[in-house]
Amino acid sequence: MAKAPAAQTETAQATLHYGDGEFVVLKPGRFVTCAVSGKSIPLEILRYWSVSLQEAYVGPNEAFQRLGQVE
Repeated sequence: MAKAPAAQTETAQATLHYGDGEFVVLKPGRFVTCAVSGKSIPLEILRYWSVSLQEAYVGPNEAFQRLGQVE
């Protein structure tokens, strides 16, 4: 399988599978998008996500806001 050029991977959005306390990279990239704010989140600082909804959040406020929407 061919690897994506480094420059393309650095600007591409990653696709992740979110698990309990960890995530798995399904498609390489440098960031994911917050499901609430739409802001880009670099993978190295990603700390908040929902396993059941399979979406990422830029911070605790966004995660809490989303949790209130789905209850």
